[in-house]
Amino acid sequence: MKAVRLHELDGPGGLHYEDIPDPEPDDGEIIVKLRNAALNRRDVFATQGMYPGVTPDILPGIPGSDGSGEIYAKGDGAEGPDEGTEVVINPALYWGDNPRIPGKDYRILGLPDDGTYAQFIKVPADHVFPKPAHLSHEEAAAIPLAALTGYRALVTRGQLQEGETVFVPGIGGGVATFLVQMAKAMGATVFVSSGSDEKIEFAKEFGAEGGVNYNSEDWVKELKEMSGNVDLSVDSIGGDTFNALIQLAKPGGRIVVFGATAGPASKVMTISIALKHLDVFGTAMGNAEEFEAMLKFYEEHELKPAINETFALEEATAAMEYMEEGQGTGKIVLDIPD
Repeated sequence: MKAVRLHELDGPGGLHYEDIPDPEPDDGEIIVKLRNAALNRRDVFATQGMYPGVTPDILPGIPGSDGSGEIYAKGDGAEGPDEGTEVVINPALYWGDNPRIPGKDYRILGLPDDGTYAQFIKVPADHVFPKPAHLSHEEAAAIPLAALTGYRALVTRGQLQEGETVFVPGIGGGVATFLVQMAKAMGATVFVSSGSDEKIEFAKEFGAEGGVNYNSEDWVKELKEMSGNVDLSVDSIGGDTFNALIQLAKPGGRIVVFGATAGPASKVMTISIALKHLDVFGTAMGNAEEFEAMLKFYEEHELKPAINETFALEEATAAMEYMEEGQGTGKIVLDIPD
């Protein structure tokens, strides 16, 4: 089969498009013939050796957490959909029995395990789910990691209720776009921030009520005048933004954190957290029940993800470099050759 494999931990330049043997399913595993894969920020980090478990001794390996295709073959004892069924892959491997936290065997598909940048992939049979009928394979491939993260942040951890106000800082990233779309579909009023006025306008097209440019000196004041106080903020930025979320929060409000692209928060206003009776939750990815619920949510509301750009599989290096440039909004997708 054709696949993109990482041979050296020196960034996207360490990827090579090559022929390798087709995978064979072990007991309880299935083979998916992939139609599309999608990029996540973790894929770039993995090529740089900046992700847990990605070390020189596991190379060469295939990146990629997100993928959609159809079941091609099944190993002994593999239950689930029949061969030929169109499916999307749950990349949260071996979450375990505790719905609150993952177990010791948990990891994300795509390095150190071989991922979706390939024509075929083998995964545990219980990690594939029927593809929502209204989505193309390109659209379905864009959903798994980011939408699962967003769904758990909003529903399980954030306990979002209809009529509430949600703030999503740093619109433009994959998860942030899903947050806006899903929160709007749940009946919330959504506000965003970005360093790009164009991305704010895009967010409005996807359901945001409004937004502010965080390059403005008084952006917190501007947002508060626009939105009022916020019931729920979902943050992937960290840094000084975290204190802004505390300022924006209603008494009794919630903050859910799933990343920190701006680094750690300094001089956190812990007394304000106490006096405003705020709840602060951490989250990452989600379990199989949440993945299934997220897919059903997309199907019931007939939601479609935003696609930024599509590249051929052999152009995976260029696709990662495009991601690093931070241009556009939405997911970057790979077309898998037949």
